[in-house]
Amino acid sequence: MLKNVIRSIAVLAVAAVLLSSCGIRRKKYDNPIAKDTQQPDKVLFDKAVNDIEHSRFEIARLLLQNLINTYDTSEYLAKAKLAIADAWFREGGAHGLAQAEAEYKDFILFYPAMEEAAEAQEKVCDIHYKQMEKADRDPMHGLRAESECKELILQFPNSKFAPAAQQKLRDIQEVLAEAEFRVGTLYLKKGSYPAASNRYQALTDQFPLYSRADEALWQMAETYHRMGDKFENQQAGAYTKIVKDYPLSSHAEDAKAQLVAMKRPVPEADPVQISRMKYEQENHTKRRLVSKSLGVFGGRPDMTQAAKAGSPPMQGLRPTIPVSVPASAQPTIGTNDVTISQPGGANSAVDAGPEVRSPAAGATPADTAAPGAPAGAITTPATTTTPAPGTVPGIESPITTPQNHTGTPKQQLKAQQEQIRKQQRDTKKAQDQQKKVQAKKDQELKAAAAVAKKDNKKKQDEQKQQDDQKKQ
Repeated sequence: MLKNVIRSIAVLAVAAVLLSSCGIRRKKYDNPIAKDTQQPDKVLFDKAVNDIEHSRFEIARLLLQNLINTYDTSEYLAKAKLAIADAWFREGGAHGLAQAEAEYKDFILFYPAMEEAAEAQEKVCDIHYKQMEKADRDPMHGLRAESECKELILQFPNSKFAPAAQQKLRDIQEVLAEAEFRVGTLYLKKGSYPAASNRYQALTDQFPLYSRADEALWQMAETYHRMGDKFENQQAGAYTKIVKDYPLSSHAEDAKAQLVAMKRPVPEADPVQISRMKYEQENHTKRRLVSKSLGVFGGRPDMTQAAKAGSPPMQGLRPTIPVSVPASAQPTIGTNDVTISQPGGANSAVDAGPEVRSPAAGATPADTAAPGAPAGAITTPATTTTPAPGTVPGIESPITTPQNHTGTPKQQLKAQQEQIRKQQRDTKKAQDQQKKVQAKKDQELKAAAAVAKKDNKKKQDEQKQQDDQKKQ
């Protein structure tokens, strides 16, 4: 009897697979055209939609491409372009989803004012959202999904897809924050407290809705405590944030006790955060037993702990510099600002010097002409003074050539190479000298240790002889 039941179930399963693969299964299309007409472009579109619903995606794309190429002024042109993207999206797979994303982006670029543009952006977000992996794996799709969901919320804030995109963004940030939390915990276990505190600090600042943010703050305070009294203010800041922003946390009372022991003020709990945490506790989603047992073998992350309320931060995770790094050693970010100002001023050498292109004061062109020359002719002086090298006529201050710019480029390169070789020789000589000194110190330490060992053994032997004599 049991064998017959198993055989029947197997037959039904095989039949279902065959029917679905043959395209008999029908999944209704989301964006059909309700207009009832027999126009040829509408007929092509309806036939393509029917093929999409029956999973004949290649045929559907050919029909839609034929519609776009043949009826370039059709009123269904935008719908056809969106349907091509939907066909790729339904086909799935890495290649299909990549093609779908490209088609959706093209649709948004060409038709940004249509209502379907928000849906196209939501599908792009969904493409990466469905491919997200666990927190301990590659975060590429998680980061892309976060970026695309933010784009949907910012570009289409009044769309019907915006609330769902906000929840997806909270789910995505839960996974990204979990990855940061695990890295910080790893550093804490290894004893790399500056690295651990830096991870926890970035996590709690940029993902405040993370379900274990209070635990991250508690561990961050522990890392600052182990780093020494120099970071007592950061430790107190972590305890303060737990008491104020996570008042229903299991660490809230302990954080208050720590602040009292450190003689720091204990803040009042934020009522908005109290309401938010109560809402999270009332709407907590429990993970199913099947999902919990099979989740070890799957690649999908667990997002049941993600927040259900609150505005997700719109800035992504940015790397930060540990507080243990001194300000003088922190990298400075340059600016590309260009300012334009008048050089020198009224009293500069350029403005105060004589104009070399005009005759001297009080002279006329006739005065500068040679005797016997026609009126208006200006003769060139017989002797001219050549300015000294490195000077400019009309300006008193000389312009000297830097010493490192003397000689031909080949000579300069040779001099630089010789200088580098000399530095390398000096460095090697200093290293050899240091090695010799260290080797000498090691020998002295070994010799001292051997003498101490010998003296200790001698004392032990003498003590043993004395003990033997006492026993006799």
